[in-house]
Amino acid sequence: MINTSPILSIIAAIGDLRILQSLYTQVLVPFEVCQEILAGGTSAFAVSEFDDTDWLQKSQTPLNNIFPFLLNSLDLGEASVIQLALNENIQTVCIDEAAGRRVARLSGLSVTGTIGILLRAQREGYPIDIKQAIDRMIARGIRLSETIINFVLQETGEIDP
Repeated sequence: MINTSPILSIIAAIGDLRILQSLYTQVLVPFEVCQEILAGGTSAFAVSEFDDTDWLQKSQTPLNNIFPFLLNSLDLGEASVIQLALNENIQTVCIDEAAGRRVARLSGLSVTGTIGILLRAQREGYPIDIKQAIDRMIARGIRLSETIINFVLQETGEIDP
């Protein structure tokens, strides 16, 4: 189960979403997240890369039963990711925003994000230069805190502790 921000961030970092296919047996994308990605039209950033992923399980129907608490606390994409995960008994969601991550954890879900995916991929042998991936994300306007950047680069040994 993945939200809009990680999809855009992964594409910004490495140019496509194949990394998800190598790490997970299935990746579900709620209808609402699909709509957020496609909202800018076919020429918008990441739309062609998203469309090219026929292995992603893209929901074709909107969720009717999103808990009011989720809708009042989060944007529609995050709320739909959490609700669909709860509906389908999926344990892990991929959300980058702090509020969404907090609500997902409070809902009993495990949480990962773009950085977690990149670190896991590198640990599992996926050829990825984390520093370069971060630089590409920042160049695309994706905000990462200095704390996160430093943590990741220390984890990967790309800077000294």
